[in-house]
Amino acid sequence: MPVYQLSNDLIFPDPTLADPEGLLAIGGDLTPDRLLLAYSMGIFPWYSDGQPILWWSPDPRLVLIPDKIHVSKSLKRVVRSGKYRISFDTCFVDVINQCSLTKRKNQDGTWITEEMIRAYCQLHAFGYAHSVESFYEDRLVGGVYGLSLGKAFFGESMYSNMPDASKVALVALAEKLDAWEFHFIDCQVTTDHLLRMGASEISRDSFLEKLYHALQGETHRGPWTDATI
Repeated sequence: MPVYQLSNDLIFPDPTLADPEGLLAIGGDLTPDRLLLAYSMGIFPWYSDGQPILWWSPDPRLVLIPDKIHVSKSLKRVVRSGKYRISFDTCFVDVINQCSLTKRKNQDGTWITEEMIRAYCQLHAFGYAHSVESFYEDRLVGGVYGLSLGKAFFGESMYSNMPDASKVALVALAEKLDAWEFHFIDCQVTTDHLLRMGASEISRDSFLEKLYHALQGETHRGPWTDATI
């Protein structure tokens, strides 16, 4: 299948035209309008320094239903202990920067480039990108960030500098999204860690159908700081 070269026009090819690995298009930019359009179509950017921007729509797709998150007994004890204080949107820049510095298994370097950081910080300023933070004794030690559109949350990355800090942030995010009747958290590609926490693979077609329905809901745009728990 061909990989499409994007022009300056604000347009993407049909995501079902992606190649077998999920690569759909190359080029374009990371302006807010293009990113919002991409996510609304089930497409996301994922590339490394030195590469052009690569746009993906994988099949299968990994999703986590907020009320289906699996919380182990040991993690429940950590959550209940209050060891970590959780907040929303209090230090988005710090979270995305820490995610960019975290070494990943089987990855050489980071896909969260400086260009990506600037783009998602802009989306945060516009009220679409959000973070969940874990604090230990007033020190930021873990977090999750992603993008919210309608009743869909697109998880981008998470990090932890202490045991379970990012897991507790993800649990808090799932609880908040469930209360707001979000349909799913898009986890994009499969990892054992997210499978253990209750995420499951669905076909691209099923994901796009779920996304269509989720986008009928109102976007919770703006700071989520009042969601602190």
